[in-house]
Amino acid sequence: MRICNHDGRLILIPADHPVTDVPETAVDVERASGGRFGSDPQGVFSDWAAFRAWCEESTAEPDVKIDVEKLGPPVPAPRQIFAIGLNYLAHAVESRMEGAAVPPTFTKFVSCLTGPYASVTLPSANVDFEVELVVAISRTAHKVAAEDAWDHVAGLMVGQDLSERKVQLQPPVPQFSLGKSYPGFGPTGPWLITPEEVGRTEDVNNLRISSAIDGVTMQDDTTAQMILNVADLIAHLSSICTLMPGDLIFTGTPSGVGQAREPQRFLRPGEVLVSTIAGVGQLRTSLVAAEI
Repeated sequence: MRICNHDGRLILIPADHPVTDVPETAVDVERASGGRFGSDPQGVFSDWAAFRAWCEESTAEPDVKIDVEKLGPPVPAPRQIFAIGLNYLAHAVESRMEGAAVPPTFTKFVSCLTGPYASVTLPSANVDFEVELVVAISRTAHKVAAEDAWDHVAGLMVGQDLSERKVQLQPPVPQFSLGKSYPGFGPTGPWLITPEEVGRTEDVNNLRISSAIDGVTMQDDTTAQMILNVADLIAHLSSICTLMPGDLIFTGTPSGVGQAREPQRFLRPGEVLVSTIAGVGQLRTSLVAAEI
């Protein structure tokens, strides 16, 4: 099952369409359900189990023509966004921050979220790229054991944790959350896909994850290299916080980021950043210059 945010309305992607591209048409959920489920993509998390059951039984025909430029973040208004740093050992090493027993947690403020084909304004010449697997929570989770964690996952998305490194790392006190929360610094999508659908073709704990700038690969690894995998992250976070339906977890990025390269390689206006996770989907983010 896959759902999208199309111009602010919840749509359902045909089950037989491949994840490698966006279909031409989809099902408008509010119309197809006779109003049982509303048009708000975020609202569906209030009754996720019932919504999933309806999707599995629905025989509705596609009735919406998709315009990719109108695709927004599939989960547009989470109450909480958890972001995990240094969750791939090679990235921790390249960042010269290895050795933490538990990867650090910060947040990305919700106003940074944008869609899978958005144009993002670069506020400076210091903006870096970080492709990440993003997890959406389906039901309240507190003190959840790792073996039960996947039962609390609504779905997965591709994400980019865009980062203004000067703001993020400027001494004496780093500002991770601010440096990663400029408008558009949280592209997600192209849809929210259930783990079960991903699992038909891929191992959900071993997904190829990569980023490329104008066709040149920058990052290429698998999620099997996470220090804390999805289940471990949910168990860890929920041991302290209460995770709520519709919350997001950015699970960390592999090595290859621009900050760690010699010479450093930051994003430039006019470039296109492509972020891909096998079995999940792909983002295409166009970078534009700030108006002077």
